[in-house]
This record gives sequence, C-alpha cells and structure tokens, in this order.
Amino acid sequence: MTPTRTTPIESPWIRRYQPAPADGVTLVCFPHAGGSATSFHALSLALAGRLDVVAVQYPGRQDRHREPAFEDLHELADAAFDAVVEAVGTDRPLALFGHSMGASVAFEVAARLEQRAGVTPVSLFVSGRRAPSRHRSEDLHRKGDDALLREIRALDGTAQAALDDEDIVRMFLPSLRADYKAIERYRSAPGAAVGCPVVALTGDNDPKTTVEEARAWQEHTTGPCDLRVFGGGHFYVSEQTDAVAEVLATRLGVAGVG
Repeated sequence: MTPTRTTPIESPWIRRYQPAPADGVTLVCFPHAGGSATSFHALSLALAGRLDVVAVQYPGRQDRHREPAFEDLHELADAAFDAVVEAVGTDRPLALFGHSMGASVAFEVAARLEQRAGVTPVSLFVSGRRAPSRHRSEDLHRKGDDALLREIRALDGTAQAALDDEDIVRMFLPSLRADYKAIERYRSAPGAAVGCPVVALTGDNDPKTTVEEARAWQEHTTGPCDLRVFGGGHFYVSEQTDAVAEVLATRLGVAGVG
C-alpha cells in the first residue's frame, strides 16, 4: 500500500479530495472563470495515489460565496500565491495546472513562485487558454446577465440543472462577472516568461482558443514547451479526464504508479 499524508490542509483557499502520497509532486489546480475547486474532483480521482492533487478555491463561490470575488487577475494571483506558499508549502516539488482563466492565474503564480519564493515549478500545465501575448477584444463582463448565461450555456461547462435554478444562478453570477472582468482585462507584463517547462493543452474545437494561440505559450517560457491537442471544445477536460491525467502523470514521472 502506498504511504499517504494525513495532515489536513486548513485554508479556505485549498481543497484536497483524495489522500496525498507521502512524497512526490503536489499538483496545484486553478479553476476556470465561474468555476470552483470541485471542478477538479474527477481529475484528482484519476490521479489518486500518484500525485498529491490540490485545488484552489477562489473567493466568491460555494462555501466562500459571501466573500467578494477578485476583479483583477494580478491581485487574484497575489492572493493565490500567498495561499499556496502558506497552506501547501514549498518543501516538495510543485506543479501547476490551470484551465481557461485558471491557466493565466497559474502562469502568474508560477512567476511569483520563481521571483518571490525562489521556487521553480517542475512543470506548468496551461489548458484551454491562449498565450498571454495573444489578445482578443472581449467585453462580456460589461453586458447583461442574459449575455453571460448564453456564454456559459454555449461553452457547455456548467450543468444544465444549475443554469435552470434561479437561486443558484443568482448566487454565482456576481463571481462569474468578476472573473470575466478579471480575465478580459488581464495583460501580462511585457515579455513575461517563466523558467519552468510549460505544457499547453487545448481542445481542437475550442471557440476560446485556437491551436496556434495555444502554441504561442512557447514565447512565455525560457524552458521547453510542449503542445497537446485533444478532441473536444472548451471543456474537453471533462470528456477526456483520463487522457489528460495520463499526460500529467507521464510528464511528472508517475505514469502507471499507484
């Protein structure tokens, strides 16, 4: 039986859904706009026994719904960096995985780990998000609630039952709008790059990110950069969880271990 760590994480920012291996890599996961830590439950299950998978819970959702969501991605990254260092620690290797908006947050946190903590992640996985140097003109956060909900329905990343429940919609709309404001206004520092290896992952039918926009992540690392393309749209991860898990496990040297 693989030894596990049983010490709980006591932080409003961090969730762990599976027992953590006693040693090895911790994979820190950052959710998409409007998303919560639970969006990584299936991925953590697929990697159980191989990686210590923890997920970041942003303010403004689920048990943190009374807290205001960040409207500035750099401020969100600052707070997430502090939470990761304090709650997760840097005593074991760290890898970061972010999907959609979470990819940009993960990139900024990786840069802060390198610049402020002297810690280079073993790998940065950026999923479903174009490189910081590739911009589109977007202002959905300025539009009405109906426009935001149409976007969410079109991307097919939220359960239909939740979208049909007015109480649930009323609860998550403020954080969703704040997230869209944060990501649509986000600009990285000129020439921003990390030193760790980067793996860009994307769906081949993602309306938010083309393959070439994903490939451009190579401009934002001084280390190696790889591109993995999966079948599917913006939320391809939910349909290809096992395949994504194997890419992560193989890259982090734990494929077939468990």
